[in-house]
Amino acid sequence: MTDAGKESGGMTTARAVRRSLLVSLWFMFLTLPILVIRVNPVAQEIVWRWRNLFLIGVGSFVLSLVGQFLTHRQTRRTPSLTPGRLAIFRQRCMREPQIYVPFLLCAVLTTLLFPWFFSTYQTNIMTTALMYVVLGLGLNIVVGLAGLLDLGYVAFYAVGAYSYALLNHHFGLGFWAALPIGAGLAALFGILLGFPVLRLRGDYLAIVTLGFGEIIRLILENWNEFSFGPSGIANIPRPGFFGLDLSLAGATVYLYYLMIGLVLFTIFVVNRLQNSRIGRAWIALREDELACQAMGIDKTRTKLTAFALGATWAGMVGVIFAAKTTFINPPSFTFLESAMILAIVVLGGMGSIAGVVIAALVLILLPEYLRAFAEYRMLLFGAVLVIMMIFRPQGLISSARRAYKFMPVPVAAGRNKRHGTAADH
Repeated sequence: MTDAGKESGGMTTARAVRRSLLVSLWFMFLTLPILVIRVNPVAQEIVWRWRNLFLIGVGSFVLSLVGQFLTHRQTRRTPSLTPGRLAIFRQRCMREPQIYVPFLLCAVLTTLLFPWFFSTYQTNIMTTALMYVVLGLGLNIVVGLAGLLDLGYVAFYAVGAYSYALLNHHFGLGFWAALPIGAGLAALFGILLGFPVLRLRGDYLAIVTLGFGEIIRLILENWNEFSFGPSGIANIPRPGFFGLDLSLAGATVYLYYLMIGLVLFTIFVVNRLQNSRIGRAWIALREDELACQAMGIDKTRTKLTAFALGATWAGMVGVIFAAKTTFINPPSFTFLESAMILAIVVLGGMGSIAGVVIAALVLILLPEYLRAFAEYRMLLFGAVLVIMMIFRPQGLISSARRAYKFMPVPVAAGRNKRHGTAADH
């Protein structure tokens, strides 16, 4: 290595160390009020936990150095899994299904036997994660495939939940009768939302959908005669099993298997929609709206279909949520729920079904299993999201983009096809 190269390497290392020091100081400043200062109101004293500040500084410094090293290494070397190799691997899996059959069989057995080897609490958590899988797949239709940024998706979730609660309270309808009604009402609200935003894109669309979600929540919170206001609705019956009265543990297991069936049904329908005519229209709308309209695709129908179908799944999960908790109120449907579902779609990969499933399981199960770190679990949760967005911005599993290559015909071959050869004449 030449002297210039050594000097350049030394300057790069010094710059990385300096940047890591700034990062550690910034993290220490941000976490000072939370992790260092502790007020004891009983003894009326303030406890200064300087050890936590030291650990935060050292940890952020080391993580910043490692992150810069990995980023520098990733930019210098050629990616080991190019899109061409990824396509070859997928084709090989399609031709040789025995490659992933053992993994698939193990996953199926684990899923089916989960309630019998784990507690009711663990089964309840897994049911919640499966609910967010369906919500993520539903929002993936709107955001991932159609490219319509929806920040008020929780409104359709609330419509489904309140549909079951109110229909059962006033008319005595059961779970299975309210499930399609909740899905249909949510689809209707999706169409009602779609009409005013047909001309909007990007940030303006996000603002309108956010306002729509807040309007629904405020109506449910203030219209006491209709929704019972902040008090909510209690004693919502759980789904029945051929008229049998199930205990709490039995109802939890029953809801778990019900959610597995709904997840499989959702994956099948979304996959078929993705490869259908309307799915290709959604992808064209996401890529270029003007070109999509110029090719003769009905933009109005395409957008309304995306909103309606995405809202349908939210309505069904809302009905299941009301049956699972047996109590609902407006604070259960805040903007944070929409943000979490959107984070699932973005983290999993826009338009990717497998990515959304994995991201939903990670984002819902990780905070629950980090309860041992009660004071730091949300800090760890946020750090995982930040690291993921830095090193994998396209998501856990990016959707495969179709590429069509134009193969030009050689001039000589084209001339022979048009005029024939000398031997033919």
